[in-house]
Amino acid sequence: MTYRVLLADDQALLRGAFRMLLESAGDITVAGEAGDGREAVRLARELRPDVVVMDIRMPEVDGLAATAEICADPELRDTRVLILTTYETDEHVARALRAGAGGFVGKGIGAEELADAVRTIAAGDTLLSPAATRSLVARFLATPDDPPAAESERLALLTPREREMVALVATGLSNQEIAERMFLSPFTVRAHVQRAMTKLEARDRAQLVVVAYRTGLARVTP
Repeated sequence: MTYRVLLADDQALLRGAFRMLLESAGDITVAGEAGDGREAVRLARELRPDVVVMDIRMPEVDGLAATAEICADPELRDTRVLILTTYETDEHVARALRAGAGGFVGKGIGAEELADAVRTIAAGDTLLSPAATRSLVARFLATPDDPPAAESERLALLTPREREMVALVATGLSNQEIAERMFLSPFTVRAHVQRAMTKLEARDRAQLVVVAYRTGLARVTP
C-alpha cells in the first residue's frame, strides 16, 4: 500500500528535503505541501492524506493549533498527525498529544526512521515508546485539569482486561511487548486495545494515552 503524506513546514528547503527522503522509501508519496498551519488545515480537508507531517513553529497558525483543528474534525478521523520539529521540549510534547497528534519526533531523525514513523502513525499506532518521551508525557499528563465527566463515564465501560491493556499502552509498550508480558497473542492484545479505543472515543493510541493519564488509570511511577 502507498501512504499519502501532507508536509507542513514554513521552510520550503526543508519541505523539499523531507519530500525526497519520504518518497525514496517507495511506499510513501507526498500529496501536498503547506507553508503554515492554516494552509495545512485547508489542504488536509482537501487532500485527505493518511498522515500530516507537521512542524510546530509556523506563521499565521502554528502547528499545534493546526493539529488540534485537524484532529477535532470528524471528517478527518482517518488522518493522523506526526509532529516533526526541532523544539523537542516537555511542554511541546504534552501539548501536541493533548491536541491529538499521533507522534512527536525531532528533525534530526534519519530517513529510514522518518519513513517508519509515517507508517506507524498511519497504522494508528503511536511513537511514545522511548523512555525519555514516556517520562515527559507522564509528567505533563498526570496532573492536568480535571478530566471531562464524559471521559470518566466512558472509563467505567471498560472491562478489567481492557483497563489493564490501556494502562500498559500508557507506559509506551507496543502490542507485541504487551503480548509477551501478558502471555497473549498480539492479535488478542490488538482486539482489546481497539475495543478500549472505541469505548473511550480515542482516535488513536496517543489519545488513548492522554485519556489514561487524565482519568488516573495510568500514573507516574516515581
